[in-house]
Amino acid sequence: MTPSRNFDDLLALMQRLRTDCPWDAKQTNESLKPYALEEVFELIDAINSSDDQEIKGELGDVLLQVVFHAHLYDEQGRFDMGEVIYALMQKLIRRHPHVFDKENLATDEDVKRRWNEIKAIENAGKPKRLLSDVKTGTALMTAQNLQKQSAKVGFDWANLGGVLDKLQEELGELQAELPTASFAYKTDKLDAAQKDKISDELGDVLFVLTNLARHLDIDAEMALHNANAKFRRRFAFVEQSLLASGQDFDGTNAAEMDRLWTMAKLSEQQS
Repeated sequence: MTPSRNFDDLLALMQRLRTDCPWDAKQTNESLKPYALEEVFELIDAINSSDDQEIKGELGDVLLQVVFHAHLYDEQGRFDMGEVIYALMQKLIRRHPHVFDKENLATDEDVKRRWNEIKAIENAGKPKRLLSDVKTGTALMTAQNLQKQSAKVGFDWANLGGVLDKLQEELGELQAELPTASFAYKTDKLDAAQKDKISDELGDVLFVLTNLARHLDIDAEMALHNANAKFRRRFAFVEQSLLASGQDFDGTNAAEMDRLWTMAKLSEQQS
């Protein structure tokens, strides 16, 4: 099979991968969810880089997720890619009456207002709940937005002490589920039930930590973003220091890496 620009060929390629590739064959809509999220963020990074080759590649990866999910739903007899495309076109035509009908919307603000009006009409009759309008973003963003919305009706702690007490409670519940201190994740394995329970308790801890950030008027997403950047910076210092001394990660040990990490922290504090 050779690459082409034809969308039907892409669908045929997906069918071939699903049949002949062991990894593709075992995937489900559930197992693909982390990859869908990852590819969207990689596309954003590529757009920020302004590198056409990177952007093209990442757009393709996002498209793969759409094609893969649609193919799996087609296998289940629920809908196919044609129905996905039809539903999208139907919605775009319906929500652009100034393009496909006789409405006159002169500005982008008019378009946005009309889009929301039409969307409200489409959703009329559907159950309306307090959290219905909270949009899904990253897990941290969604958690903080859910908490802000529920706090509007008083579902919240009165002060920081209540949040800290809840954090200690959740940490205790997590600790109760964790394996012994001698557990080494590279050699010992948890069974599926243990993983599910620990994941559930860890999620509760992260949710409360996000609430703590909200009570302190700190954006949890940006806090973690900054922590990620700090980790990248300090890890790069460790790596560069090893290379400068003629070493690499295979030829060093945890104690040496920890020493260099401390040096990276001190260097940042002094600058």
